[in-house]
Amino acid sequence: MSNYPNDHYMIAIDAADDAGMWPVNRLKAVTVAADATVLVKFEPGAGGTADGDHDVVTLTCTADKEKDVMIGIADAINQATKYPKSAKNYTVLCDDVNSIFAHANILSCTITLAS
Repeated sequence: MSNYPNDHYMIAIDAADDAGMWPVNRLKAVTVAADATVLVKFEPGAGGTADGDHDVVTLTCTADKEKDVMIGIADAINQATKYPKSAKNYTVLCDDVNSIFAHANILSCTITLAS
């Protein structure tokens, strides 16, 4: 993990006092877990030392729009990292408190930290 000031970060907020932020270079996978459910997995930020431990942001999205959500996440990251001087260095993946989402078909999220 690099520590440059222009690293790009992903932010998820699922409640007023429940949030996480991860550097994009800790992103491990984005997968479809079920209809209307996309999992965004990161190397654990705190805790989680066993192999296979991940921090997981579970996105609830519009049914059958999982691919669109994954492409939207990739586009948001690519746009910000392609033009680092003109773009902010973070992407809000999901903010349930303020209804801000990286893609229009993301409806909500939950955060599960590796223990």
